[in-house]
Amino acid sequence: MHDDVQDYYGKQLQGSQDLQTNACCDQAPPNWLKPILSNIHDEVLERYYGCGLVAPQLLEGARILDLGSGSGRDCYVLSALVGEQGEVVGVDMTPEQLEIARRHEEYHREVFGYKKSNVQFLEGYIEKLDELDLQDDYFDIVISNCVINLSPDKERVLSEVFRVLKPGGEFYFSDVYADRRIPQHLQQDPVLYGECLSGALYWNDFENLARATGFTDPRLVEDRPLTIENETIEEKLAPASFYSATYRLFKLAGLEPHCEDYGQAVIYKGTIPGEPQVVELDKHHLIEKGRVFPVCGNTWRMLSDTRFAPHFEFIGDFSTHYGIFQGCGTDIPFGESAEEASSGGGGCC
Repeated sequence: MHDDVQDYYGKQLQGSQDLQTNACCDQAPPNWLKPILSNIHDEVLERYYGCGLVAPQLLEGARILDLGSGSGRDCYVLSALVGEQGEVVGVDMTPEQLEIARRHEEYHREVFGYKKSNVQFLEGYIEKLDELDLQDDYFDIVISNCVINLSPDKERVLSEVFRVLKPGGEFYFSDVYADRRIPQHLQQDPVLYGECLSGALYWNDFENLARATGFTDPRLVEDRPLTIENETIEEKLAPASFYSATYRLFKLAGLEPHCEDYGQAVIYKGTIPGEPQVVELDKHHLIEKGRVFPVCGNTWRMLSDTRFAPHFEFIGDFSTHYGIFQGCGTDIPFGESAEEASSGGGGCC
């Protein structure tokens, strides 16, 4: 499938208008991101294919790795967000896309006012980061935008991400997921695969794979249904449904397979830039400033053992276990709103 994907994104597609479905198309960007996007070179934007926003909180000075960086749009957005002291590395296997990304490196350095570019692009496979000499425990954050579904070895991708992340770092990425396993014969269709559909994982297979590779408690940040908007392709894939979803996976020791209750709570200080009143950790955790917010042990660690720690007060410890955190379930996670998911004053994944 590598050859098919390289051909599709390097030669057949000349811009997002050539896509046959809406699977690899963003929604409208949030207002805070628009000023940065307005500084991205037009050619980089025209050759961008993505399904979500991959810019989590607190990026200043961070080291970030972008898997499947394509024409470089997300890398250059993140370049602005991490600042001149941060670092962004993009990895892609398609020479045509890399050529566009590299061509505009100096343009973005000048636009952002940096003395030296903080972005570099490497040609390689996202399953084989070890062949690019990327160090263990090096990156604060790894991102990816609608690319993992294109990989023929998703388990190795996640294992390599776990290896290169620092302890306390996170994999924050958007991708396409299915509500069931896609038949093998459809996975061999180069158009369905290139459109980010037939290579999409069944959501529960993804969550189990994440846990098996060290990301014990995957957290869903946001999701939306994909309508495909191509009758021929819809008929081929029916009755499967597809979603664009953003997850964050933390590399943390001590996380448990389920949300366990230790009587803990956190209080948000309101100090994260851009989120003065409410911070969103994930779809089930919208944490208001100043409010005592009950959390499970895993959420406690995701806040206390990561870059989020200075922005919270922490109540309790792990000395007493009260059983499973109330409300923890195993149904399909997509569809419920963030407000519904976090109702009741606390959260659980």
